[in-house]
Amino acid sequence: MTTDALRLHNWSVKPTKAMTIRLSAEQAEELQTVATVDNRPISEVIRAAIAEHIQERKRDTQFQDGLRQRIERAQQMLSEEKRKKK
Repeated sequence: MTTDALRLHNWSVKPTKAMTIRLSAEQAEELQTVATVDNRPISEVIRAAIAEHIQERKRDTQFQDGLRQRIERAQQMLSEEKRKKK
């Protein structure tokens, strides 16, 4: 995802949600270095990495299978509740 696409996704399409992450000192230092070298805010580097990870997972067939199974289980639960109410 390009930087422009990421900005559009984050700021124009959806409202933001603040989150907290815990990093080791080494990860924090490396993240700061990447952000500094790329001349980007740390939060932008993190959002780009998350967006890339999500896109990668969406393309993974095992992930897709797991997602389908989860959806099927949720639909079964809803069907069972609907039957109980009748």
